Formats: sequence, structure tokens, C-alpha cells
Amino acid sequence: MLERARGLIDGSLVAELDEVADAVRLLAERNRVVAEGAGACPAARALKRGAGVGKIVCVVSGGNIDLSTLCAILTNPPSTSR
Repeated sequence: MLERARGLIDGSLVAELDEVADAVRLLAERNRVVAEGAGACPAARALKRGAGVGKIVCVVSGGNIDLSTLCAILTNPPSTSR
């Protein structure tokens, strides 16, 4: 899939696991959206403020997250790395 998309994208960004967990928590608490880790990556990167300038659009997808994982994310405090 990456080979097909390579000509259409300018680059890629990486989010740390704690940033993704923070994004999953934020999406659930503020927007009532349950997203799996991969689905929350765009929001995680945008929250870090390194995704670009101007308006940012995040496609949040996938609710295939294990209930115990979601509970652990929701009950642990957010990271302070931001």
C-alpha cells in the first residue's frame, strides 16, 4: 500500500505511544469517539503541534480497541511530555 501512496504523499510523521494514548483518551473524553491506537495517530500528531501550520484535518478511524486497553488508557493520567 505504501508503494501506491508514495507518489501522493509529502512525507510521514511519527507519534510516540504515550502521545497516542493521550489522543485516545482525549477523543473518548471530549468527543465521545472510541478510536484504536492507529486511528488516533493523526490526532496524536496534531496535538503535538508538529503537523503543520494552519488548519489541520485528522481522519480518526477504527474502534477496534481491546476493552482492557481502553480502560487502562482512560484510568491512567495523561503524559506530561507535551
